[in-house]
Amino acid sequence: MTDLRLRAAVSDDLDAVLAFWRTAAEGTSISDDRAGLERLTDRDPGALILAERDGELVGTVIAGFDGWRCHLYRLAVHPRRRRQGIASALLGAAEERFVRLGGRRADAMVLVRNETAHHAWGAAGYGPQEQWRRWVKPLTE
Repeated sequence: MTDLRLRAAVSDDLDAVLAFWRTAAEGTSISDDRAGLERLTDRDPGALILAERDGELVGTVIAGFDGWRCHLYRLAVHPRRRRQGIASALLGAAEERFVRLGGRRADAMVLVRNETAHHAWGAAGYGPQEQWRRWVKPLTE
């Protein structure tokens, strides 16, 4: 695993990240566009963490901290690179970031239908919090 490089995304990475998510991520988000990623990286420059191996993007996670809560989004590993410890390394980096920033608990957005992700998140020590339900309202069309 020593050949795995973790780093914060920069502006030059954003198009590659969007292309990577089309291959590696489950589902889409209203913010899956360059403008959305630019807002993220401008506001919270360390939030989008990339994993690279031999110069190839192999994983991502968004570790957003708003000063109150630690939120994890877009944990994605390239399908050919799964089960190699990449997700664990990304989550470790995200959790270390949260602790440095004063975070006390992390939560993750996980699709209900993504059974593979349920196993991965569970193995990482996360579990569903059944008493809460996410309520959403699109602010744009």
